[in-house]
Amino acid sequence: MTSVQIWVLILGGMAITYSIRALFILVIPPERMPELIRTALQFVPPAVLAALIFPEVLLDQGRMHLAFSNYRLVAAVVASLTAWRTKNTWLTILAGMLIFGLLTSWGI
Repeated sequence: MTSVQIWVLILGGMAITYSIRALFILVIPPERMPELIRTALQFVPPAVLAALIFPEVLLDQGRMHLAFSNYRLVAAVVASLTAWRTKNTWLTILAGMLIFGLLTSWGI
């Protein structure tokens, strides 16, 4: 893929996503939305984040790679524990990046 094709895909995906959200909000304002739908919509961001992150963390060349040698998985576990304990986004990012950087530079 060329860089132009990649940018077209990214921008096209953004436009489609935004259009769907805008249409949904314009047709049914949030205050008129049933409580069940409002509750379900709260789970969309974590589900999308998980769908983006898990394949990158768990797969290595298309195969499941659950081992200490999977530096991304180790860094993700450390970042998850940091997020759980501190509830601090910046500290979570720093912890994950620091562990990943140290593991890749040391080549443990």
